[in-house]
Amino acid sequence: MPVTHRLTAPAPGWTTATDVVVVGSGVAGLTVALNARRAGLRVMVVTKAMLDDGSTRWAQGGIAAALGEGDTPEQHLDDTLVAGAGLCDEDAVRTLVTEGPDAVRRLIATGAAFDRDAGGEIMLTREGGHHRRRIAHAGGDATGAEISRALVSAVRSDPGIELIEHALVLDLLTDADGNAAGLTLHVMGEGQRDGVGAIRARAVVLATGGMGQVFSATTNPAVSTGDGVALALRAGAEVTDLEFVQFHPTVLWLGPDAEGQQPLVSEAVRGEGAHLVDATGTRFMLGQHELAELAPRDIVAKAITRQMQLRGTEHMYLDGRHFGAEMWAHRFPTILASCRAHGIDPVTEPIPVAPAAHYASGGIRTDLSGRTTVPGLYACGEVACTGVHGANRLASNSLLEGLVFAERIADDLAARHRAGDLPERAVDVAAARAAHPVPLPAPEARAEIQRLMSRGAGVLRSAASMADTAAGLALLAESAYTHVAEEKPADPRVETWEAANLLLVAAALVAAAAQRDETRGCHWREDFPERDDTRWQRHLITTLTASGDLVSTPEEQ
Repeated sequence: MPVTHRLTAPAPGWTTATDVVVVGSGVAGLTVALNARRAGLRVMVVTKAMLDDGSTRWAQGGIAAALGEGDTPEQHLDDTLVAGAGLCDEDAVRTLVTEGPDAVRRLIATGAAFDRDAGGEIMLTREGGHHRRRIAHAGGDATGAEISRALVSAVRSDPGIELIEHALVLDLLTDADGNAAGLTLHVMGEGQRDGVGAIRARAVVLATGGMGQVFSATTNPAVSTGDGVALALRAGAEVTDLEFVQFHPTVLWLGPDAEGQQPLVSEAVRGEGAHLVDATGTRFMLGQHELAELAPRDIVAKAITRQMQLRGTEHMYLDGRHFGAEMWAHRFPTILASCRAHGIDPVTEPIPVAPAAHYASGGIRTDLSGRTTVPGLYACGEVACTGVHGANRLASNSLLEGLVFAERIADDLAARHRAGDLPERAVDVAAARAAHPVPLPAPEARAEIQRLMSRGAGVLRSAASMADTAAGLALLAESAYTHVAEEKPADPRVETWEAANLLLVAAALVAAAAQRDETRGCHWREDFPERDDTRWQRHLITTLTASGDLVSTPEEQ
């Protein structure tokens, strides 16, 4: 069925066309763009800020793949399945780990330079949940920045890829049969394409990243406001596993009032031997898991949170003083500089750390070719749920997932193009605006959403906390509708569109988390502390109904 929900926005003032429009400029989006161009398709990349301002460049630790001697895809698969706590799609994981090594080699051929030893071999490290050294890194702890640099350079040098920067995607355009036919967007700044416009396309690829800004403290950049998941829900697509938000265990603690993006202290620091300790210097991960500090992230985050509760403190410490100054400078220069910028010297003192929202394991439901449940709409990267991560992402699998499944989307588009199965779709842009407009909350709703979510749907959750959160979110939505009724609606602009997206994805996350009455992976219910495979070894699929209600339905076992 055609889309029935849209953000309140002005009519498009301009229209353009392409074969494939890619929304997002991280590793997933740019890989789709480059590979689709090689297949002869016209490509347009839309990105919310500058081309290199997404989440990819913030990735520190590296990219996981079975590249080392003695390592195998099968071992990588085993570690991924264990971390995913019974909810990984094994076919998706097998695809990731078998296609991953060659995908990394193709990334290197594109220009990404990974750290190498004196013999020219790629240097590999370990992170939580991995039983082998299989994390390739660049610039010590600047892997994402190097990958972003290489892909951005390749995209900018291809005249066949058209770029639209500083543009917030609004909604999907569909034809009369519900096939994706393009999108609407708002371009910020000056130029030929100012304001709201429309791009008509034969296929739409969402690579918009995560939704970390739904919480007060996150490692995600300010642009990560859940735009892709919100668009997909309004378009009638299925999303799944939204309740599984990974909180990174070791984020630099900047004080009780710190909000927004917080500096990450990579898991690779623990991989190289740093210890988690309390204020007395006592290691508390020993005896809690066979891998101690290198246990999967959900286990480490829970252990830190328990210690914080037990000690009545707001953070624990990560102690890497034994590394020495030279190792900090050469292996972790980015983290060292970030800590020192905030008055902490890891060479001489332990780093105060606490968990913060980091990665959404769930997202728009896709198949192994990145196709969503809306024909012609694809998704990859953090915005997608391929089934790889299950209930808890294994460290450094995210960059690899974006790379592998982006290539698979491009392969699917190329095959459809050769078969004549990518026709132009007829769409009446003006008529599409007649669909149900979504009232916009005031810009200040963003901070209230973050406060509600951090307090009631963060690391610790219960039926009571999430009921309070859901009620608070409902009041914010009701307030937006009331303003419309009183003819005092919030102005359609970037801040109100982002607030609307955050409000929708927050409500969807809470609806799923409240329904899953068990503890599994990074979903921790204080009132249901045990894992329940009998009832809950299955996914929750969330949709937005025609009446505007969010419905989460358990997948059939």
